[in-house]
Amino acid sequence: MKFVKSKYLDMQDVNDYSVLDEAANIINNGGLVLFPTETVYGIGANAFDDEAVKKIFIAKGRAQDNPLILHISDMEMLDEIAENISELEYKLMETFWPGPFTIILNKKKNIANQATCNGDTVGVRMPSNRIAYELIKRANVPIAAPSANISGRPSGTNIDDIIEELEDKVDYMINGGETEIGLESTVVRIIENEIVIFRPGRITKEDLLKVAESVNIDKNIMKHIANDEKVLSPGMKYRHYAPKTDCKLVYNPDNDKLVEEILSIAQANKNVLIVCTTENIEKFKEYSCIDMGSKNDLLQISHNLFSILRDIDRSNANLAIIEGVKAEGIGLAIMNRLIRACEL
Repeated sequence: MKFVKSKYLDMQDVNDYSVLDEAANIINNGGLVLFPTETVYGIGANAFDDEAVKKIFIAKGRAQDNPLILHISDMEMLDEIAENISELEYKLMETFWPGPFTIILNKKKNIANQATCNGDTVGVRMPSNRIAYELIKRANVPIAAPSANISGRPSGTNIDDIIEELEDKVDYMINGGETEIGLESTVVRIIENEIVIFRPGRITKEDLLKVAESVNIDKNIMKHIANDEKVLSPGMKYRHYAPKTDCKLVYNPDNDKLVEEILSIAQANKNVLIVCTTENIEKFKEYSCIDMGSKNDLLQISHNLFSILRDIDRSNANLAIIEGVKAEGIGLAIMNRLIRACEL
């Protein structure tokens, strides 16, 4: 499939959302639009148009068994794509929408099979980003949209990081500046009246426990999934978020042992880059370093994460050693992404 170079719209200083009508028309006519959300940038297509959705997989080089998330602008749109919604599911949506929260629901048959990889369920979210909301509203269809990146590469949190790799693969690009959150949405499913987290994000287990008595974390979040296993959520399978540079993830709750292990790996290799917390950067002053942020501000680390992963490649290092964080709260989402990025 051949794309011409994308049309481009800079909305960083634009408050007249009628300019999005052209992009909405492209969605309605089977095209692809790159647009910002509060989490990361997405590549969107009409979720009812199977041929349009197929273009997403082609543009990203995405595996055919990796389902997409559908983005909606109101509850009426939800009724068009999902059915048999439980009281707990409605409660979660009422609490966390609009926002960085995706829930897996029973799908209706009018959704493009390609979007759900021929499954019986669909992940749905309602973004809080105004540009995303207005685009969906003006298109008046749910928009299927994975993160804007070539599959396997770090997700895009600003258009400068992704324009070169995607400008000839989509029909329209909308620049909304830096995304607010920087990590993809939390993905959950209700199983036997319990919340199960399939992909961690800004909405944490602790947040969900304020709504329900029981929240479980899927066993695959912190490990590799075999290629023959079926998944319900994007980001669970295959190597994701990865720089081209080889990366080694190191974590130890004992900071002295953590530093010792990082130094040991660095000394055994040449042309090393160390990605570490602010508190430890002085301990690696003999090496090139990227400051990932303070251990006391994991929200900032999560916001910076994908940009840092792209900065790794700009360093031209042979090996990047990345300091891990405690896998609690938003730290679970950070470690989930780093485990996927560092799988070799």
